[in-house]
Amino acid sequence: MKDPGPLRGPARILIADDLPDLLEAVKETLEREGFLVTAVPDGQAALEAIRADPPDIAVLDLMMPRLDGFEVCRALRDDPLLENLPVIILSASGNRDSKIEGLDLGADDFITKPVNVRELLARIRMILKRTRQGLDANPLTRLPGNLSIESRIERAIAEKRALAVLYVDLNQFKAYNDVYGYDEGDRVIKTLARVLVDQVRGGGCDFVGHIGGDDFILLSTPERMEEVAGKVCASFDASVPSFYSEEDRKRGTILATDRQGNKREFPLLSVSIGICHNKDRDLKSFAHVAHLGAELKKAAKAKTGSAFVVDRRVA
Repeated sequence: MKDPGPLRGPARILIADDLPDLLEAVKETLEREGFLVTAVPDGQAALEAIRADPPDIAVLDLMMPRLDGFEVCRALRDDPLLENLPVIILSASGNRDSKIEGLDLGADDFITKPVNVRELLARIRMILKRTRQGLDANPLTRLPGNLSIESRIERAIAEKRALAVLYVDLNQFKAYNDVYGYDEGDRVIKTLARVLVDQVRGGGCDFVGHIGGDDFILLSTPERMEEVAGKVCASFDASVPSFYSEEDRKRGTILATDRQGNKREFPLLSVSIGICHNKDRDLKSFAHVAHLGAELKKAAKAKTGSAFVVDRRVA
């Protein structure tokens, strides 16, 4: 998988405004400064474009057709995949109440029109720098990263809450990447992220994190862990055919090179889940959970197709 680190090339900006002349002028200025810019004329188009291909930052006019800037910002903050996306609100109204409402909704900055382009550039650069230096989120999926994962697990253990930790990993992902390329591999990762986020929205989990690559974490409870794991396997399996050519779908395998340099057939993508929990014995620490999770995930990978393995040992 391609390096998702902070130095990913030019920053990508989405700007939304219903004034065509202003939209074009700001777009041209930002592009001259080296940014990659997507310009859209209303809030609904902005939300659709962001969900389809999240930018590094969104600049939203407050008063727009279909959805206003506040409504778009609220929708982003309610989406676990997009809740950390930086947002700047532009408004012809500089009154304090509007600014407070925007900041309360999670906007990172609020700029009064008419737009001073130099000020906008400075604010964009400041927010991007701060985000890239301090945000604990995976750049590809925008899900919380390892610091947040460790903190969540340690807190649950300290508070002695009922806890199930699902370690999620893809099978045959390297072979898929080798044959179909990094862009398609990224599409698979984003699809798996969406499958996992759906478990949070459905109430089966209270947290999803991205360890890196094709490794994820779900936090649930012992009562719901097997139901959640089954839903993840079924939902991901339903999406798998869309990742392949018609020929590979019919054959049910792909031809790729293994780690020893030999050409051989590999099964289609599937998902493995190792589940540790504190129903029958205590989880002592994040390190203890990580050790158990790796062990159980390895056992799941030994099965054919998508599968999960639950720790059945007792204290």
